[in-house]
Amino acid sequence: MKKIKKLSETRQAWWFFCHEDQLWLLSDNSFPMASLEALGYDFDRQCPSYLLDYYQGKPCILVDLQHQGVQFQSGQWHDMRSVLNLFAQELALIAGRACQVAHFIRTHQFCGQCGERMLSITWEVAKQCKSCGHRAYPRLSPAVIMAIVKDGDVLLAQNKRNKGGIHSILAGFVEAGESLEQCVSREVFEEVGLKIKNISYFGSQPWPFPHNMMIGFIADYAGGEIKLEPNELIAGGWYNASNLPEIPGPHTIAREMIDHVLELNQQTTEQIDLR
Repeated sequence: MKKIKKLSETRQAWWFFCHEDQLWLLSDNSFPMASLEALGYDFDRQCPSYLLDYYQGKPCILVDLQHQGVQFQSGQWHDMRSVLNLFAQELALIAGRACQVAHFIRTHQFCGQCGERMLSITWEVAKQCKSCGHRAYPRLSPAVIMAIVKDGDVLLAQNKRNKGGIHSILAGFVEAGESLEQCVSREVFEEVGLKIKNISYFGSQPWPFPHNMMIGFIADYAGGEIKLEPNELIAGGWYNASNLPEIPGPHTIAREMIDHVLELNQQTTEQIDLR
């Protein structure tokens, strides 16, 4: 990724127009893919813009409209959660990157060390203070997310923040000075009072709300009874494919991990039945 010094009016590109953590989509729920000349959008061409990536051979360009009250024709603004539901993984990841970079730009206009104005670095995504030289990069907040397994069942809980009746696996932010595995054990014990073992890495997912990195682990139940942390959770228990509550959508690593555990349980059950 790098800052674009001057936008080309004739360059064919995918355009990620961002305003207050929302992205502009056309009426058919697609990102604009044309030249600025063809789009005819009226906005300040001096606003921050970055080359994010390439998709289908075309550049993906973020345009952070900042405080401009712009309303383009033929389309509407969408929040990031709806964008994740609309697009396949590759394009959704680029969209998430766009929102994270735009959020960084807006929240680092002044130096956190001396208070002077920050300037954009042109060869990378960074801001540097013109006075004291302090340089800042987009923030990433690591969080662990873990599927706890007991006799083939997966532990699911309903967080107070979740809308509707969605149940998911546990998650929590990594604290300073602890390893990812230590964080997994601590969060599980704090949230549900259980001991775990055999912690193994599963995968990761950028989560642009606003700048998280979800790092997934699978672990086995080792002891204890479920005791919900009342400030965080309102329900929880062990589930399998036959009694699943409402769970996260397929665009999430949480869903991927739940499906993985249930599929392994199904395979194990089938192997036992064949004996």
